[in-house]
Amino acid sequence: MTAEPSAGAVSPISTDWHAIPWKTVNETVRRLQARIVQATKAGKWHKVHALQHLLTHSLSGKALAVRRVTENQGKNTPGVDNVTWQDPESKGMAIHQMQQRGYKALPLRRVYIPKSHGKKRPLGIPTMKDRAMQALYLQALDPIAETLAAPNSYGFRKERSCADAMEQCATVLSNGTRPQWILEGDIKSCFDKISHPWLLSHIPMEKTILKKWLKAGYMDKSVLDPTADGTPQGGIISPVLANMALDGLERILRKKYPKSGPKALQGMNKQVNLVRYCDDFIITGISQEILETEVKPLVTEFLRERGLELSAEKTKITHIEDGFDFLGQHVRKYNGKLLTRPSKKNVKTFLADIRKVIKGNKQATAYGLIATLNPKIRGWANFHQHAAAKETFAHVDTAIFTTLWRWARRRHPTKGKQWVKDQYFGRSGNRNWRFFGTAKDKDGKTIRNLLSLAAATPVTRYIKIKGACNPYDPGWELYLETRLGVKMAKTLQGKRRLMYLWKEQGGICPICHQPITHVSGWHNHHIVYKTHGGADSAENRVLIHPNCHRQVHAKGLTVSKPRPVKAGPQAQPGALFQA
Repeated sequence: MTAEPSAGAVSPISTDWHAIPWKTVNETVRRLQARIVQATKAGKWHKVHALQHLLTHSLSGKALAVRRVTENQGKNTPGVDNVTWQDPESKGMAIHQMQQRGYKALPLRRVYIPKSHGKKRPLGIPTMKDRAMQALYLQALDPIAETLAAPNSYGFRKERSCADAMEQCATVLSNGTRPQWILEGDIKSCFDKISHPWLLSHIPMEKTILKKWLKAGYMDKSVLDPTADGTPQGGIISPVLANMALDGLERILRKKYPKSGPKALQGMNKQVNLVRYCDDFIITGISQEILETEVKPLVTEFLRERGLELSAEKTKITHIEDGFDFLGQHVRKYNGKLLTRPSKKNVKTFLADIRKVIKGNKQATAYGLIATLNPKIRGWANFHQHAAAKETFAHVDTAIFTTLWRWARRRHPTKGKQWVKDQYFGRSGNRNWRFFGTAKDKDGKTIRNLLSLAAATPVTRYIKIKGACNPYDPGWELYLETRLGVKMAKTLQGKRRLMYLWKEQGGICPICHQPITHVSGWHNHHIVYKTHGGADSAENRVLIHPNCHRQVHAKGLTVSKPRPVKAGPQAQPGALFQA
């Protein structure tokens, strides 16, 4: 791949995807994003726009954008042009074709996803090229969004999650002197109704490109429908646009209801706090009257400017002793003590999904059924592991056991209960009646797979991320590295060999020198291939990113044991892909 000229000018590049120097690519983009953060903090918007132009016209930015859309969950889902980028040649050519001049966004492919209450949610699927262009401009927009973001906004932001939002709820509601009333807010069709004029006036990015995405329309049953408002639900950049549209609400509330200062001493501190996860939010207050007559009209007016409105059926005011559901969990005070538990609706939906899977696998082997169920059980339990969920976990395990017992009995209607029990349920440690399945590995040996138990997931305390943390600011790098270590320790819990390798490498991929996380994923690479006599010991293995692993094998690269390397925007990149 040829060197990238200064000022981000486009030059001919090789279509050899596996020749891209990902270490240099990541360092270049990270350095530009850090500079955008500093310029935004200083209010130097001319410099911000210049850096955005440099990033969106750089080969590094384009390469990372293509990599993102070809590695995420939608990589095999085409748009209206029925095109996907599966092979290295098409990915390399995609970088070359990402030109801003003459770019035209194609309509979205409209599909419908069923919701829990029977209705369907419309989803627009852009083409691969449009997704890549959105990912490219998101690299230049997200550092600004994170710098200006509200401290208690947690949805669709890097390094933030539902657990952070729930922990903030506990913080503002925990003791007896805290606010007792909650406004449960839900914005009606948020993504579909955001005002286009507002977005074009307030979003700090290239207006002509943004307008093309907003006005692209969508194809529904071979009919082209225009889009007069809203952002494409399913587009990579849409969550950030929605967050930026809603970020001013907390600032307005804090100005009217300060926590400290002269106004607070004069009684203006009415314990009004906002916790938001994208378009779902709660606002606390000391009385129902304040929330109904002061806060709700303020929120309504704020949303009206953006073409939005509150959902009448989902927005309500609740007392903390009656409890409320938020992000799949139920928050309520019992005799003055705040408890957060998995909501009844969430448990019911989860068990319905488990029963559907079991019912749909009547002819599957027990081993195959367990392989399907275990990720679902672990994922659901991990989501709720920071709540008071011990009793709920036990209830869920009992319900799953009952369903599996019926599944086993129906498979063998002529066999007795004892035979069925011996065939599918055994002892593991100090637990009896563990559902298991067996299979043969490639060497012909019998391997046993046990069903995961929700109750085996430990209930632990979660430490909320600091509100001012910015993942694009080099000043927060050490803090985020520490949090990553804690997350990976939980992710690799029970996998001592993988955890040893991750710590030995300092959590860094030896190929691209970027962090290995539960989001990026990893592959286990043998330095000396096993077919060449290499051992399976830790001394002969390293963890590398999946894309880096493919690059190693495609180019025949040699990988050695890395020393921990600190990644980040301060690292000095080489000559290739330099902006």
